[in-house]
Amino acid sequence: MEPGYGNAVRSRLEGSSFSGAGVSADQHVSLSEASAPLGDAKTNDVSAETASSGYGHPRHVWAHRFGVLLFVFFCAVLGVVLVIFPWRDEWTNNSFLFGHPELQDFVADGFVRGICSGLGVIDIWIGFWEAVHYHE
Repeated sequence: MEPGYGNAVRSRLEGSSFSGAGVSADQHVSLSEASAPLGDAKTNDVSAETASSGYGHPRHVWAHRFGVLLFVFFCAVLGVVLVIFPWRDEWTNNSFLFGHPELQDFVADGFVRGICSGLGVIDIWIGFWEAVHYHE
């Protein structure tokens, strides 16, 4: 619930503005009237239609599916690159590291390579977890 939402519902249920203790409740307020969100009637009608239809238009459903598919593909590819690439010669022998021998030695360390590969495995796991737990 949003902050302050309970006070507004309470004031609707009580039939008068909420002013603290000693306010009597109006017992003729219907449940749907009391639980309706605050705002004007036009906003409430639009939000009710949107909430009842899930994503709304089928185009939004397919856009969501496509977004999840792209995320899973991105995680899988990045994960495979992070698992394999640190153990190849291109990891340490590249034009970015030729001018920095200390950084080249650091990147060539097995511990650093293992950390990068571990991040790749975690990335693959995140991608497949999202794919398995996808629901509409």
